[in-house]
Amino acid sequence: MSMEENKAKKDLIRQKMLERQSEARVVRRIVFIIALILFIIVGAVAGGGYFYIKSAVEPADPDNHKEKQIEIPIGSSASSIGRILEKNGIIKDARVFKYYVKLKNETGFMAGDYAMSPSMTLPEIITSLKTGKVVDEVVFKMTIPEGKQLEQIAAIIAEKTNRNAEDVFKKLNDKEFIKTLMAKYPDLLTEEIFNKNIKYPLEGYLFPATYSFYKEDPSIEEIVTVMLNKTVSVLKDYRAEMEEQNMSVHQLLTMASLIEEEATEKVDRDQISSVFYNRLKVGMPLQTDPTVLYAQGEHKSKVVYKDLEIDSPYNTYKYPGLTPGPIANAGISSIEAALIPADSDYLYFLATSTGEVLFSKTLQEHNQKKAKYITNTN
Repeated sequence: MSMEENKAKKDLIRQKMLERQSEARVVRRIVFIIALILFIIVGAVAGGGYFYIKSAVEPADPDNHKEKQIEIPIGSSASSIGRILEKNGIIKDARVFKYYVKLKNETGFMAGDYAMSPSMTLPEIITSLKTGKVVDEVVFKMTIPEGKQLEQIAAIIAEKTNRNAEDVFKKLNDKEFIKTLMAKYPDLLTEEIFNKNIKYPLEGYLFPATYSFYKEDPSIEEIVTVMLNKTVSVLKDYRAEMEEQNMSVHQLLTMASLIEEEATEKVDRDQISSVFYNRLKVGMPLQTDPTVLYAQGEHKSKVVYKDLEIDSPYNTYKYPGLTPGPIANAGISSIEAALIPADSDYLYFLATSTGEVLFSKTLQEHNQKKAKYITNTN
């Protein structure tokens, strides 16, 4: 073989080796991409499955306490019970219920007619089914309207339970009693409620709603616990927004209470919220009348100039910033407005006698509306 032929042969071998190496790189790249795709798919499925199961074991609707009559026939298996509960909207997924029961090794479910609500947790449902405990008929219901203050709530509790209103109010402000509640609800009731300027520690924390009670004489602790459970249930849906805005529960409930007390049925609460936040941003006092009335401990329809002189940290005409704490309880619409104010340049608002609220950007504009719509009586 000549040198030229030998060189040509080596070049051919080298070329084939390079081609093989190139093919190998392509194959490795393809294998890597396929493996990566499979990894992502498996991760997504696993992650999705985790969050699905996590969601499925939570109450079907934590805010829905409306009870349904559920019949569990004799000899029902965990699978059939799960299907019955899912069909009636008590749980989210019958399969997850079945596997949860197996995982916890729960047995001994009893047939019967049960009163259940979508707000019940799986452990509560299972306990009820194992003990055969049927929820009793409602003995009485108690409605706490939005915008009520602690003293008013105490009066409602007293009326519904045949107690003395002063005794109930005293109990709601008992420091040792409140400390026991703080231990139960550390994420809700923090040391902020014992700030030296706070008038009543539980003010604004007892959520406005209609509550059902199944015994004639529930204790004050039992009543308050039901209310605080509701507050926790409502606020958990807004934890992400609170963390994003670095806002504590106390700050949120305080701002929401100011909005609640200023709002009327005809007004957009997010606009009122924007006025408060705009004022805080530029260092203006909030100057909201309900805080003056709260400082005075009075309930009246109109604030006059002499009222504004009261020296109280709750008087937002004298002291800038938020009040030390909530001045009333607030509903969901006011809580949402406190978290998501409207995007506006308003610094003033004025409520007319018809319930309409007028917003202004300047003091001159505000005074013009005031002269037109409000009769000045000091």
